[in-house]
Amino acid sequence: MIKADIEEAKAHLSRYLKSVERGEIVILCRRNVPIAEIRPIPKLPAQERMIGTDPGLKVSDRFFEPLPDDILQAFGGGEESSVE
Repeated sequence: MIKADIEEAKAHLSRYLKSVERGEIVILCRRNVPIAEIRPIPKLPAQERMIGTDPGLKVSDRFFEPLPDDILQAFGGGEESSVE
């Protein structure tokens, strides 16, 4: 923990902010009386992204059925397409 008078902190703010970035807490004082503190903002944990926007979304079994041949052919996945 670092204590700094307000005038000192104003004169060297970037130096104190570097300390805060390293995890230090800076206590600001007026005439040696603590009045405020500057502390790092906690980093939020990475969260997995939700797929879609509806948390209650249900996918029907029909979604997993094979596509009709004409649609497969339109995307180059039918029997007429050749893989080299």
